[in-house]
Amino acid sequence: MKLDDFLAAKPLFYDVIDVERFPNAYTTVQEFLPRPKIIHLVGTNGKGSTGRFLATALYRLGKKVGHYTSPHILRFNERIWLNGSEISDGELEVAHEKLLSLLDSDTAEKLSYFEYTTLLSLIAYEGCEYVVCEAGLGGEYDATAVFDKVLSIFTPIDFDHAAFLGTTIASIAATKLRSMQGVALLGKQKYPEVESIATDIAREKGTCLYTLSERLTWEIQEKALQLALKNRLSDYLRDNLMLAMAALELLGYEPDTPLFDQEALFGRLTAIAPNVTLDVGHNALAAHSIAQAYRGRKITLIYNTYADKDYREILTLLSPIIDSVEIIDVAEGRIVQREALESVLNDLALPFGTFERIDSYKEYLVFGSFSVAEAFLNRSAKSPE
Repeated sequence: MKLDDFLAAKPLFYDVIDVERFPNAYTTVQEFLPRPKIIHLVGTNGKGSTGRFLATALYRLGKKVGHYTSPHILRFNERIWLNGSEISDGELEVAHEKLLSLLDSDTAEKLSYFEYTTLLSLIAYEGCEYVVCEAGLGGEYDATAVFDKVLSIFTPIDFDHAAFLGTTIASIAATKLRSMQGVALLGKQKYPEVESIATDIAREKGTCLYTLSERLTWEIQEKALQLALKNRLSDYLRDNLMLAMAALELLGYEPDTPLFDQEALFGRLTAIAPNVTLDVGHNALAAHSIAQAYRGRKITLIYNTYADKDYREILTLLSPIIDSVEIIDVAEGRIVQREALESVLNDLALPFGTFERIDSYKEYLVFGSFSVAEAFLNRSAKSPE
């Protein structure tokens, strides 16, 4: 069975996560899998852009590098970046056939979408010296946590996925931070208790823990500022860039400017038209960062959201920059009921309507989730010139 058909039969989301399933499957095939140096990225926001900054820098140093990220926007291939490019369809099919030959059919069928594709990526990264591996929604119980790591990187931690991670910053942070191993780097955090929890866990695990503030030299700050100005990176993307630079230095390499001279990963405040910016953020931390980036300006927000997100808080944070909201239809089962979203918009006194087309005289921000980005891009592609 082709990979697309095989994955289409798997549910993308589960109400309950079986924390034993993936470790057991991994144990059965571990000896046949490549063993690159894994750099593990865990956090609520910033994993994708931080990982791509770091992976690109390693690649420019002449290393064979993979970057595993999720979810994708338009094509599954986006998840598996290999030596500077998205993996090809042919390479994916070869990796899929090899993985099916290693797993028994029952295990292959029971693995979740994310679990299977995590193993698939490792097969695809055969021959790589480094793999920058992004966690899914969690930390210690995430499928990616089973791999031995040369470095654990923690991006900002905030409220998200409460059903799986807990309803307090302490519980969310502890779950994510317990994935650390020998060496860890803690990025800039919104909540002070995250650092104290990280320190306690590092002591328990014998991890050598560094904070970004400890590793943030004047040279890194200056380089990041210049690159942010050149490549039009927002403040939060500049923070992610500095975290990637500090990580490269911890790996033993000099974070020279040419290694990091690039635009942010697609979908991270990406200008896709003169008056349209797209961002795949979907939680309060992302909304706060975007409100800061647009401070003093007004935009038309093209929006929709999953029902389990705190969209009232998200819209409240964005309200100072919103001129009006245009709700885009998204064909996804987890999307919030229209009536519930409209009720919140009415409560916040935000004018709203239904997205129909882009007007040249308005400035737009497309925001809400990867699914919102996908729906907008697919609709734009089908629109007449």
